[in-house]
Amino acid sequence: MIDIEVLSKLFNNYYYFAAIILFIIGFHTMLTHANLIKKIIGMNIMETAAFLIFVSIGYIEGGRAPILDEGFDQIYMNPLPQALILTGIVVAVSVTAYALSLIIKLYQHYGTVDADEIARIRSYKP
Repeated sequence: MIDIEVLSKLFNNYYYFAAIILFIIGFHTMLTHANLIKKIIGMNIMETAAFLIFVSIGYIEGGRAPILDEGFDQIYMNPLPQALILTGIVVAVSVTAYALSLIIKLYQHYGTVDADEIARIRSYKP
């Protein structure tokens, strides 16, 4: 039988489970699709999963922003994970934009965004 305490811990930490599922979906998308645009979408899903994990780690139930009041008996959350995630989002958007610009150049040169087709065209020797 499944222990009730184990189930309650699982349900209380559902965001970890959601992040793992998102990461698996993104990883599967990157591995199984030859379309470069779909690979970029899979990469973005994986990045989102990583962001969710880090933000979840920094969350404390009932925690407050670390602004000190007169009483020090409050629970404070660590703002560092959120700050790092903001930086990560900026980097992710930049990498996505750069990857999409490279895909545009590949499409202009080869006429396709299919990685297998591009490899076949590159290996063709007349």
